[in-house]
Amino acid sequence: MRKKIIAGNWKMNKTPKEAAELIETLKGGINTNMVDVVLCVPYIDIIPAAEALKGTNISLGAQNVYFEESGAYTGEVSPSMLKECGVEYVIAGHSERREYFGETDEIVNKKLKKIIEHGMTPILCCGETLSQRELGVTIEWIRMQIKGALNGIAADDVKNIVIAYEPIWAIGTGKTATSDQAQEVCGQIRQAVRELYGREASQSVRIQYGGSVNASNAAEIFAKEDIDGGLVGGASLKEEFVKIVNY
Repeated sequence: MRKKIIAGNWKMNKTPKEAAELIETLKGGINTNMVDVVLCVPYIDIIPAAEALKGTNISLGAQNVYFEESGAYTGEVSPSMLKECGVEYVIAGHSERREYFGETDEIVNKKLKKIIEHGMTPILCCGETLSQRELGVTIEWIRMQIKGALNGIAADDVKNIVIAYEPIWAIGTGKTATSDQAQEVCGQIRQAVRELYGREASQSVRIQYGGSVNASNAAEIFAKEDIDGGLVGGASLKEEFVKIVNY
């Protein structure tokens, strides 16, 4: 049975001082016995977050990484830098990275390989726009993203990847896919993994739903067969995150 995983994506929020304060507020109420919990914080918050998370079972995550080890890449952060700071999970291919910074499936694929190479767990994001959903091409689009991102990655590595389905039209809008809509796409993601890597890999990979997840809808969404938790945005910046984890 796959263990649920709830990850908070803080995006570009919280100074180092505020990050430590929020973690102190959250960690006392979070029950990690039945679920893996990850906090994906801005780069500048990673070191204070690592310190604040000591003695807990909450894992530290980063929101991005570059696919080179070192060099003249001003403003970028390497996988070895993250690993040395105690990062265990790294988000790759978030729709905001794709939209605002031009990340392609090829770039996401390179990042996945580096994250895996350094012993960290990727949280691979995929999702469709509202126009793509209205055109009826959601499944084709998601399958293409998954195949492109996983190109050349071994089955044994795929088993440990977390895939986050985030319909772009539901991120930060207050709109949420129904639990049936989320299950349909997550089921298709699992089927795509099965076609590429076989049943064992498809049954091992954990698939999250993200997009305006909150305390009132978490239980219904996470109860679906192919949904193994959530990638939580705005609600992860509040005490509400505790309720989502402990749903």
